[in-house]
Amino acid sequence: MLLRKALWSRGVRYRLHLSHLLGKPDIVFLKERVLVFIDGDFWHGRNWDELEKKLRRRANAEYWIAKIQYNMTRDHEQTLALEEQGWTVMRIWETEVIKSIEETVGKIMIALKSGVCGFSN
Repeated sequence: MLLRKALWSRGVRYRLHLSHLLGKPDIVFLKERVLVFIDGDFWHGRNWDELEKKLRRRANAEYWIAKIQYNMTRDHEQTLALEEQGWTVMRIWETEVIKSIEETVGKIMIALKSGVCGFSN
């Protein structure tokens, strides 16, 4: 919501969660063909080496490790498929949005203007 409000306040209009798009992106810019996924740090494996070590010390470790590894693989495959369809895909970590909303909005604005972006994941 924080990112959506920041974009909206700058006059940037978007669509949400279009179910016909692979992965159901969080924010969709149809005209510019830019998709934004906000990936949760835990569920999508941010700092995976460190997270995996922590998970190995917890109950049901194998389940959680397999689940997050599956999510990371699925994210990668979806990104590639969407790019093949001509979309620019941005994956942004939830903590990046919280830590620096202005920087995150700036990255999106650049992608919208140029059609080119960098990946966070």
